[in-house]
Amino acid sequence: MDEIILVDENDNAIGTMEKMEAHRKGVLHRAFSVILFNSRGEVLLQKRAKKKYHSGGLWTNTCCSHPSPDESTKDASRRRLMQEMGIDLQPEFAFKFVYKTDLDHDLVEHEYDHVFIGAFDGIPVINKDEVDEWKFMNLQSLRIDIEQSPEAYTEWFKLILSHPELSVIAA
Repeated sequence: MDEIILVDENDNAIGTMEKMEAHRKGVLHRAFSVILFNSRGEVLLQKRAKKKYHSGGLWTNTCCSHPSPDESTKDASRRRLMQEMGIDLQPEFAFKFVYKTDLDHDLVEHEYDHVFIGAFDGIPVINKDEVDEWKFMNLQSLRIDIEQSPEAYTEWFKLILSHPELSVIAA
């Protein structure tokens, strides 16, 4: 069973819970999202595998997950980037934010999300259990596509893209 870190509104760890139980109950927990940019400023997107426990088949940031109770968020971001996308690099912390949203399958995402960024110009080697497709996309086209087809993207990714800190980083 995957245990995740429960946190308070200041991101202090207050315990652990099984991942699916936390998502059924909508309990605030620690998570991270990684966004990689290539040298042209394009974002590396992944399309979540259709069989994922939520948000399957939706486009999202390069990778995302939860640190395990005995792992730093920074270390977890590198681990999952390798597991999902076959990319071995350490992204850098950029900002964090809290959000809560209803998902498919009667789940609730209530996360203290740590956003990491990095640079990557290669070709990912995707884990087909996690990712169906990938592509690079420039931010302007991405924002237009999200405006025209919001249902094709994960909720947290839309929030990350609208966050003021990302606008400063991507400028």
